[in-house]
Amino acid sequence: MISTDKLKNKEVINIGDGRSLGFVYDIEVDLDKGVIDGIVIPGSRGFMGLFSKGEGDTVIKWERVRTVGDDVILVDMDGF
Repeated sequence: MISTDKLKNKEVINIGDGRSLGFVYDIEVDLDKGVIDGIVIPGSRGFMGLFSKGEGDTVIKWERVRTVGDDVILVDMDGF
C-alpha cells in the first residue's frame, strides 16, 4: 500500500525519453473504489499556487505509473 505522503513532492520521470515531467502536487482518488486514479503535476498557478487548481495541470493516470521509488516516480507516457 502507498500512502499519499510518500507520493507528494516526488519527481516524475517519463521512462520513454528520460524527461522530467515535474513534481507531484496532488493526487486524484476514486472514493467509491478507494484507489488512486492519478497523480497531478502542476501547471501555472493562481496567486502563489494556493487557491486554485492551475491551468495546464497534467493528470497522469495511475495505470501509467510503472515504479514508485524512494526519490522518483517512473511513468510510461508513450502515446500520451
